[in-house]
Amino acid sequence: MINKLFDLHWHTLQSDEVIRSLDTNVNTGLSQTEAENRLKKHGYNQLEEKEGISPLWVFLEQFNDFIVWVLLAAVIVSGVLKEWIDALAIFAIIIINAIIGFIQEYRAEKSLAALQKMSSPFSKVLRDSEMHSIPSRDIVPGDIALLEAGDYVPADGRLCSSFSLRTQEASLTGESTPVGKSTEPLMNSSLPIGDRENMLFMGTSVTSGKGTCVIVATGMHTELGKIAGLIQKAGKEETPLQKKLEAFGKKLVYLCLVIVTIVFLLELWRKDPLLEAFLTSVSLAVAAIPEGLPAIVTIALALGVQRMVKRHVLIRKLPSVETLGCATVICSDKTGTLTQNEMTVRNIFANNKTFDVSGTGYTPEGKFSVNGMPFTETDQRILKFTLGIGTLCNNAYLKKDDNTWKIIGDPTEGAILSVSAKAGIWKELLEKDFPLISEIPFDSNRKKMTTVRNTPHSTSLVCEKGAPDVILKDCTKILINGTVRNITESDVELILNENYNMTGNAMRVLGIAFKTHEQEKISHASEVVEKDMIFAALLAMIDPPRPEAKRAVATCHNAGVTTIMITGDHKNTAVAIGKELGFLRNKSKAIDGMELDMLSDYDLLKEVQNIAIYARVTAEHKLKIVKAWKRLNAVVAMTGDGVNDAPAVKEASIGVSMGITGTDVTKEASDMVITDDNFASIVSAVEEGRGIYDNIKKSIHYLLSCNAGEILTMLFASLFNLPLPLFPIQILWINIATDGLPALALGVDTVDPDIMKRPARRSTEHIIDKKLGKLIVFQGFLIAFSTLLAYLFVLYYTSTTIRGNLYHWFRYEVMPCCLTGDLARARTVAFCVMVTSQLFHSFNCRNAKDSLFKVGIFTNKKLILATSISMAMQVAIIYTPFFNNVFKVTPLEPMDWVIVFGFASIIFVIMEIIKLLKIKKHQHNLLNNK
Repeated sequence: MINKLFDLHWHTLQSDEVIRSLDTNVNTGLSQTEAENRLKKHGYNQLEEKEGISPLWVFLEQFNDFIVWVLLAAVIVSGVLKEWIDALAIFAIIIINAIIGFIQEYRAEKSLAALQKMSSPFSKVLRDSEMHSIPSRDIVPGDIALLEAGDYVPADGRLCSSFSLRTQEASLTGESTPVGKSTEPLMNSSLPIGDRENMLFMGTSVTSGKGTCVIVATGMHTELGKIAGLIQKAGKEETPLQKKLEAFGKKLVYLCLVIVTIVFLLELWRKDPLLEAFLTSVSLAVAAIPEGLPAIVTIALALGVQRMVKRHVLIRKLPSVETLGCATVICSDKTGTLTQNEMTVRNIFANNKTFDVSGTGYTPEGKFSVNGMPFTETDQRILKFTLGIGTLCNNAYLKKDDNTWKIIGDPTEGAILSVSAKAGIWKELLEKDFPLISEIPFDSNRKKMTTVRNTPHSTSLVCEKGAPDVILKDCTKILINGTVRNITESDVELILNENYNMTGNAMRVLGIAFKTHEQEKISHASEVVEKDMIFAALLAMIDPPRPEAKRAVATCHNAGVTTIMITGDHKNTAVAIGKELGFLRNKSKAIDGMELDMLSDYDLLKEVQNIAIYARVTAEHKLKIVKAWKRLNAVVAMTGDGVNDAPAVKEASIGVSMGITGTDVTKEASDMVITDDNFASIVSAVEEGRGIYDNIKKSIHYLLSCNAGEILTMLFASLFNLPLPLFPIQILWINIATDGLPALALGVDTVDPDIMKRPARRSTEHIIDKKLGKLIVFQGFLIAFSTLLAYLFVLYYTSTTIRGNLYHWFRYEVMPCCLTGDLARARTVAFCVMVTSQLFHSFNCRNAKDSLFKVGIFTNKKLILATSISMAMQVAIIYTPFFNNVFKVTPLEPMDWVIVFGFASIIFVIMEIIKLLKIKKHQHNLLNNK
């Protein structure tokens, strides 16, 4: 019964039919007993809360990562082998990574709590024939609610009576102006929410007038409740970077296990002790796994978040930074996101001329001009007089609050006050000379409003504004060149033609008329007051696009990002704004919600790439659009500020909400918040996201090539039956202590200035492609070659001199000397060469194509600082007695450092030569092509 009740199309029924269906009475309301029974039956008028996530669970989630699992296994193995320092060091890195992730990601899921805040705490209802003010949560279906200007609508209701009732539904439907309400039934059962003029919806507010309604739906059965349900159902997926790191980590571990197994079996075949063979294998495992990678990626993202705050972007989820960088589609709400959500008068048709008005929003700054026509003193007088009429037929107020101009009341009336202020006409001053006598309020049936005011000349001034066709029917005269004359058919035709042109440009047009009477002869009946009016002007207004939005949309297109407008506003308005901003390109088109309903999921999948604008859509429509794009493997960013945007914002690959005009619901459902409500900041976020991904890739390139050098060093030493050149604790020190700081510095490297001229990368693109993989192996070989060469050189240098051919030297001189030379010193030199060559290599990783000298040695000062600190740390453990024992090293002589830097610089010199040769080859090819 309950479900059937809430599924009825209430807007198609007469109000008395609705009352009978709900078994209530418009004059007496429900009895208190019946209300209590219905409360037990239907439940409280509130939204169901989703169970919150505990801080402990958020912390434990940080360990749900494949690489972290492998590191935990390494801790256990190190503990079994009683390598306590190794075990503690790895465990410390895991905990630090978890803490950083926890601090950044701990956000309670407050979407539904924020929705509940939108419900008014108390509401006026009729029960037992008496007015009662009760908690909104106690309202039940069948209650008769009384509403007036300033009230929040406590639940969904069908209007029973309306006296110029208008509601603001922008946060629910996207409609930028207040909606006039009526009690008449609507025949179309599939009308979108924004067109159900006889319905009131939970979470919206009354801007003017008053009325009564019968409550038809409460709690989760309201339209707001359905949105809350959609938020609960919308899941969150892993970001592209998370997926890539997860897949990469698994491949790395499998490769590591293969190498470890081969080496372990090789050592056993050579009849080495089991423990020693296992120790060698563990050393290789430590070398293969980039222990610092999770922490490096987390910190790089966190530092990116801090930079983005300066660009007016607040990140709620760390990986979201990277996701926006590979966004291929941005679905943007119109109202308040692409537009200012502030109605602005752009044109005034008066004195048979069209005046253009500059300036946007409610700020009373702008100029008046006439395109191609002189601006006469008569024009100026008529313009001011017309705006004065509009100001005196107005119930809104324009106020400055904290250096921001705001409107109290209807936005349309606010736009009139703003344009009047631009002409030096202020309502507060004007009303002192023209006090109000009476008012006939705006009514959705009449489509006009009239005020009667006293004048300083002991006469009465009648001011009227409304729909142009309605105003013209009241007019018998017209004001031209300061003179009032009879209005002609050609005048009417000209005015209607101008109105048609303005509405064709998605303008909202109001007609302005007036007349004067002697005070004793004025009648206050509408049919008398609104007769024989004098037509003055047409005022055309629009919710204007943000000035920077057009540039931002163009930048997105250049960057290979598809932009989609999704709005609850009318189609012609959306198309006009879309054309102005550049959304409609090539064969792209616009459709509305009813057309979207006619498309099956399969049809939408075929058409979605050709649709640039969606108008008159609901929350379900927005969700459907986002899901369609995601089925095409697009990385979808959804921007929005209203409650109606929240489910799609949550479902998108990355949700972006507005910080100033955005509702709490949408902010909590989003991954990032644009703090200045500037669409251009989204483009900055895309740029920053791309830069962060590039830099993370540099860090991964650096770490992997360094790890490849460690693996190859240990592998070649094992294959040639050499004593281990590095101990596991030394490799761990290299991977975490010395590699960590340069990798972080690469993570905050300067962004390529042409990064927004590249096409959006595919979300399926491998983090390490074949080309980069080959480069990593080659650079790893160079590091291993430098390290082993220095290792063998020191071993040989400390025991004999080179003689004979190379093979004879290696087979009969070096190999035996490895057993008699200064092994501790050789290992220390190898350790230092490994560290120093990796520090040199960090500068190679800044750019895979261009020389460091072209990029600029000092353009990343953080990297210079990081390598300096890492080198200082390395020197410290070499010469500090305590660390000598921990890391099994011995102090080096000055000549040893010459050897260290000589061998360590090999990788830098070779890579610079290769880059130079590639650049010359590229230049040669360009010359040949010309």
